Amino acid sequence: MSAAPTTGAAAGRGRLWLLAAAFAAIWFSTLQYRSLVRPDEGRYAEIAREMAVSGDWVTPRLNGLKYFEKPPLQYWATAAAFRTFGQHEWTARLWPAVTGFACVLLVFFTGRRLFGGQAAAAAAAVCASSLFFAVIGHMNTLDMGLTFFLQAALSAFLLAQDGERAGARGWMLLAWAALALGVLTKGLVALVLPAATLAAYCLLQRDAGPVRRLHLVVGVALLLALTVPWFIAVSAANPEFPRFFFIHEHFERFLTKVHGRYEPPWYFIPVFVVGAAPWSFVKLHAAAAAWRADPPGGFRPRRFLVLWIVLVFAFFSASDSKLPSYILPIFPAAALLAGELLSRMGPRALTIHLVPAAAAGAILLGAALLVERFGDDAVRRAMLADYRPWLAGSALLLLAGCAAAARLVRRGRTSAGVLALAAAALTSSLGIALGHESLGRSNSAHYIAAQIAPWARADIPFYSVRMYEQTLPFYLGRTVTLVEYRDEMGFGLDQEPWRGIPTLAEFLRRWREDREALAIMTPATHAELLGRGVPMQVIGRDARHIIVRKP
Repeated sequence: MSAAPTTGAAAGRGRLWLLAAAFAAIWFSTLQYRSLVRPDEGRYAEIAREMAVSGDWVTPRLNGLKYFEKPPLQYWATAAAFRTFGQHEWTARLWPAVTGFACVLLVFFTGRRLFGGQAAAAAAAVCASSLFFAVIGHMNTLDMGLTFFLQAALSAFLLAQDGERAGARGWMLLAWAALALGVLTKGLVALVLPAATLAAYCLLQRDAGPVRRLHLVVGVALLLALTVPWFIAVSAANPEFPRFFFIHEHFERFLTKVHGRYEPPWYFIPVFVVGAAPWSFVKLHAAAAAWRADPPGGFRPRRFLVLWIVLVFAFFSASDSKLPSYILPIFPAAALLAGELLSRMGPRALTIHLVPAAAAGAILLGAALLVERFGDDAVRRAMLADYRPWLAGSALLLLAGCAAAARLVRRGRTSAGVLALAAAALTSSLGIALGHESLGRSNSAHYIAAQIAPWARADIPFYSVRMYEQTLPFYLGRTVTLVEYRDEMGFGLDQEPWRGIPTLAEFLRRWREDREALAIMTPATHAELLGRGVPMQVIGRDARHIIVRKP
């Protein structure tokens, strides 16, 4: 009599492994297709490239200059990938892709332990197929790594709250280790956000139990053991590091407009609605319903997840420095709540939630038809015209997924409907990302670097005049000399001023003295120098830059 259940369980596990394999194939198959885009992909690839070449794993450098804006964990991982597999687009994106993939698996594991298998499958599907999560998981930025480690800490903390569960202490120590890796990814924000959520939960619930289960002494010791060695090493090698990293990069970045990223307090509302598509309204519904869904008494994980979402959203909304990807850490938690809601949602309610998803597909299709209007010149309009088929195809794919999901739901197969929409949304999101290569000549130096490769020898001076193209050093495999330009590298230039040229007059003197030299500049600067009679021969050009050599 037990053979049938055993066979059914084995078949279920087989289907899960098949889905995981298909997901892995889709997730990792597109990493090499697109050229790196500015600024973040070029910046973080170049820092890792210089680390791999120099062998200095303590002091991060960008374009040869000290760069202390972020800790080194992702640089280490990417530099290791470069040394192991070579310098490619896919190795530059490997760490975000791996941590994004692992985050989806973590959501499934956590959801199954907290809410059951059906909720876990739905949560993982929602997480992987949300627009921002899918796109950022295929971009070389720091946000996916931070999101994974914060979710690992959050998941381990939630699992540690069951005092009867074997290994609760181990889960809590795993949470501390994940926090340490989060600190090494993006700094003290990895401690501030979980601490604020824990404090808010304990105050609102009038429950100090979670604090007592933190294993503070051993946990803090583990945190310090993992993080302090690098901070000591980099401070010993660079005495200027502590003030810049802890004061400028944390307090001044949050409290001032020093980085020029100010946006209004409501900025992240449309960011979330777009980024969580096609599950935006499912996630909002789930967060609203989750507050009262936990049974009274004991630890209430749904409330903790809601507080995490609200406080992370509020924290970055209050900051004077905002980028869309900053709220990515709320996406796995929102997916957990959405998966739990979807697992108990009836066909009628789920059909209603398919309407906003279909509307997102229709809006994307309309944007595809009008995309050329966003071009600011003939070149950009032509690039956007090339992008149109990708956007239109992605929109049609999402609409087809909504239709397939609606049909399955009408037949009572709600779980299959959720997976159908998720599969369509994931491939649609990747299509939007892949099609961005149509704009590559405007947003990447890949093409212009190929044009000038015969001239760009390492022994020839290469000047970057009044600008810095973030992706160019990576594709050239060498640094450039900044001319009359500081921006984010101002701190590094202050420490080592001989690595840059402060004025255009000094550059022109060197240009006259050099036997051979190259320079990159904007068309406006090129026109200005031509008007001053500077000898230059154009050897490369793209939508934004001109590269010249000394004749």
